[in-house]
Amino acid sequence: MPYASSEKWRSYRALFFIVLACAFFIVVGQTTLVSRSQGYDQLQQRSNADLNRYLLSLQQKLDRYKDLPGLLSSHSILINALTQPNDESLNGTASSYLQHVNESINAADVYLMDVEGTAIAASNWSEERSFVGKNYAFRPYFKEAMAGKAGRYFALGTVSKRRGYYFSYPIYKQQDIVGVVVVKIDLNEIESDWTDPDLDILVTDEDGVIFISTRKDWKFRTLRPLAQNDIQRIAESLRYGNHELVSLDIVKTSKRAEGGTLVTLVDGDRIDNPALDGISTRQFLLQSRELEDSGLTVVVLASTKSVKGRMFYTALTIGFIFIALVLLVMVLLTRQRIKRERARFKLLETNALEANEARVRAIIDNTRAGLITLDRQGRIESMNIMAEKLFGYDEKDVQYEYISKLLTQPDRALCWSHLTAADADQQDELFMEAGGLRQDGSAFPIELIIGHMDYGSIKRFIVTIHDITQRKQYEGELKRARELLEHRVEKRTADLTDANMKLLEEVDKHKDTQNELIQTAKLAVLGQMSAGINHELNQPLTAIRTYADNAQAFMALDRMEPVKKNLYEISHLTERMAKIIHPLKEFSRKTSGASEPVCLQNVHDGAMSIMYGRLHKVKAQVNWPKNLERCYVLGDTVRLEQVLVNLISNALQAMEEQETPIVNIDLHTDKQWVVLLVRDYGPGIPEHDLGRVFEPFYTTKQAGQGLGLGLSISYRIIESMGGRLSVENHPSQGAVFKISLPIARAPDNVVG
Repeated sequence: MPYASSEKWRSYRALFFIVLACAFFIVVGQTTLVSRSQGYDQLQQRSNADLNRYLLSLQQKLDRYKDLPGLLSSHSILINALTQPNDESLNGTASSYLQHVNESINAADVYLMDVEGTAIAASNWSEERSFVGKNYAFRPYFKEAMAGKAGRYFALGTVSKRRGYYFSYPIYKQQDIVGVVVVKIDLNEIESDWTDPDLDILVTDEDGVIFISTRKDWKFRTLRPLAQNDIQRIAESLRYGNHELVSLDIVKTSKRAEGGTLVTLVDGDRIDNPALDGISTRQFLLQSRELEDSGLTVVVLASTKSVKGRMFYTALTIGFIFIALVLLVMVLLTRQRIKRERARFKLLETNALEANEARVRAIIDNTRAGLITLDRQGRIESMNIMAEKLFGYDEKDVQYEYISKLLTQPDRALCWSHLTAADADQQDELFMEAGGLRQDGSAFPIELIIGHMDYGSIKRFIVTIHDITQRKQYEGELKRARELLEHRVEKRTADLTDANMKLLEEVDKHKDTQNELIQTAKLAVLGQMSAGINHELNQPLTAIRTYADNAQAFMALDRMEPVKKNLYEISHLTERMAKIIHPLKEFSRKTSGASEPVCLQNVHDGAMSIMYGRLHKVKAQVNWPKNLERCYVLGDTVRLEQVLVNLISNALQAMEEQETPIVNIDLHTDKQWVVLLVRDYGPGIPEHDLGRVFEPFYTTKQAGQGLGLGLSISYRIIESMGGRLSVENHPSQGAVFKISLPIARAPDNVVG
């Protein structure tokens, strides 16, 4: 019997725990559902208020400019510019007037179009992105105005690529429409004012395309997939440039009977439901409202994260209360069943409650937030340690004092309006930023949350306080840094624009200077060549005269064989004279500048023929490397001859005090470059002038021997052929000029 009774008691106890568990889940579940419904209702009220505020802000922005095109359409300056299209001065006057108007109303742009849709005057007429001459007949706002209606339209600018809202109005001359005036405004400043971490704001057009958003990755996306003909129509109007109109990744939508729509979006940054096929999602409460007479719709997406947090804390609180009640019932039942152990269980229960209270108190005292409890009249009942540290009071010093003692004067009214509100009008929670007042009288910024703490029929409040001094400092520093950065960017942009304009003017002014200097330098060298060529031509001319006299004498004696021999010699001498003169013609002509394979042997022959007379006169010796006929570079024969003639001439001038000057030319090659080294045995170049030898007008020559342009022109010639020209002093004596040119393959018709 005792065993059977024990088994029966165990069965009853198991059944009791099963019923208790079912009751626990039912109570917690129902309470959580009620909490969710209330949370959604409150979230809907807050987001609806925000929607009204943002809608009013956008409406005010548009209302400032909507009547301006109609006002401008009656101005005589614009009408005269449209009715007299051939008078450019009227167009200029109209552009100046529109510029003045734009500066006064602070719009993005104001411009005037003729009946063909071509802008004939614009406020930005003096800028690079000027609308003047551009045709906008494809824009709907132009078509609406030409139909006699006031047009409204949002799109990306085809020139500026910036988002803008367009107001248009027809211009009449008597009963006929002669043109259209358009005012464009920039809506970016509205977007920058919409900042709420738990609220995303969108503005869509009549097709559902998002063009204003607090999230950059949602711009130019759609709330729903568009039909192909709609996409084609939008693309033809160039409304959004080349942006691909892809819909948002909406996973799930459900309408609420109380209003609004719950939508679930794919969001890789913030995860609310990671169990949805491995996709990170986030849930929002969506509400929208159309802006009257604009074709725009303002949409707010409020995050439901706060609702889920409320559900969690409600379930946790109800579960805790339920468990406490169950424990109490179990204690009472146990006391009735085992009377002999009543005193012991009572003691154990008391100890457990004290330990639990101590643990809860320890948690409250060690939390990083200040916690203050208030009675129904708003008087302080308790403070945790963090609150004492924040305000500098002990709990006993402010107990039963009003909470306003801890707040600055401007913030007390809002706090008291919440504490003293009627039950029907009172919000569940008040969140605000306020000024805290320490015991020493100093103020500091705090984040204040006042919530209800009902205990049975007794109504109380719990106040959560965070010190946000450091956050405010960070916000101020961030704002100052952003303003400083924007100022620097604007200043740098202006400097770069001015520098670019000056550079373009210099390029246009001096684009032909280099070629003219090269040709001038070549003609200067011709003067130096004239003495040597004169010497070379005198000998053949003397010989020709002698052979001609001999031929006449032999003809008088009827000896024809010597006559033929003399005529042959005369022919040979004239051919030699032609070869002497040929370098003059080749060197003086202008080159095309096109790069082609050049044989260094041909360059050697041309340079030496040019320099022959001068070399003979000063008894100079130029030592060239062997096998030049096998070496080809990518360049221009005439220009390369000019560079070598200039370097050899400079070398001879550096050694003009020597009886037998010597110039050595060496050759080095690798897979990509051919290097010619021109060395003299003169005094070399001063070390402090090595970096200046290629500057224009720099020279160490005496007056009358040159302008200092030869090396500068030679440097530009080698650079134009894709090569490099440099100089250094030889370790022992003299200077070495180094010519590096790209290696080239010999032409196919040349046999190596």
